[in-house]
Amino acid sequence: MEDSQRRATHDAGIDRPVFILSSPRSGSSLLFQTLAQAPEVHTIGGESHGLIEQIPGLHPRERGWTSNRLTAADATPAITREIAQRFRASLRDRDGNAPVGRVRMIEKTPKNSLRVPFLDTVFPDAQFVFLYRDARETMSSMLEAWGSGRFRTYPLLPGWRTTPWSLLLVPGWRELGSLSLPEIVARQWASTMAILLDDLEAMATGRVVSVSYDGLLADPQATLSSLSARVGLGWDRILAESLPLSPTVVSAPRPDKWTRHEAAIAAVWPIVATVDARAREALARYAR
Repeated sequence: MEDSQRRATHDAGIDRPVFILSSPRSGSSLLFQTLAQAPEVHTIGGESHGLIEQIPGLHPRERGWTSNRLTAADATPAITREIAQRFRASLRDRDGNAPVGRVRMIEKTPKNSLRVPFLDTVFPDAQFVFLYRDARETMSSMLEAWGSGRFRTYPLLPGWRTTPWSLLLVPGWRELGSLSLPEIVARQWASTMAILLDDLEAMATGRVVSVSYDGLLADPQATLSSLSARVGLGWDRILAESLPLSPTVVSAPRPDKWTRHEAAIAAVWPIVATVDARAREALARYAR
């Protein structure tokens, strides 16, 4: 990265930001809202869709509607400076206070799973948390999200003639228009995860840690204490045995809720099987 880009990031006073990365509907909102309770953490209060896509040149509309993918080449010095300044201006700590001096930031937006090289260039000292949730549960929740109408990111996507597009926009989306919704979701999940895993594997050792959604639910206190320590944060909260519901929940969670889509998921499982095996291996590898 050029010296001007490094200076822009440094001048914004954001130290070792933490980006939670996962496929959509993997529990990242729950992990984010819980980890945001760490004492020195600052966040923008939600996801960075608008903050990033309002910058000229970064919205898919201005990129031929290719996808939400951003790479290092997109992180020009001017965009790096703009991103860092916008994040800094929006940051607040857990008590609602504006940042003073250099601070730690946590961010989560599922689209960022397609933007790791971009984020790595803008924030060269960033740390990445890979969150994995069972692919069957995740795809079931993605199907529910598409059907709910609450997650229509690009409802007027040019050339898309079927159910309005929901969740992140993956490379190759134009090839999916003739498929069933379960097939669309399977390819959306597999494409996102394959790109994310490839990008994380290019990271230097020690910059990626992992956490499982199952572990987060089973023992929130141990999971958050461990995760905080691994990314260099303190932890002073005592969590309840059960975490509060995420604001993005569509219907009440149950351990077997995914089975309502069991047949549909089984039919498309060959699309995701190989990538899911890679994801499980990555979960184990980055947990060490």
